[in-house]
Amino acid sequence: MRQTPLSWEFPYEIALALKAAHPQADLENLSLNALQEMILALPGFLDDPSLANDDILLTIFQDWYEEIIHEQ
Repeated sequence: MRQTPLSWEFPYEIALALKAAHPQADLENLSLNALQEMILALPGFLDDPSLANDDILLTIFQDWYEEIIHEQ
């Protein structure tokens, strides 16, 4: 189990946490605002929400998407 808190500095770890927390998520219809809300709701996420930007959110989304694709 992860010992350090999740933060924007760890997009891949956030993607893995999202995949575990939302296994049935419809990524094709997920907005960046909804993605950010899901991230902020993750247990162990302790970073400042105002530090998020589209680039960070898109990186997390891409990592999450790629994890799902490679699983199939």
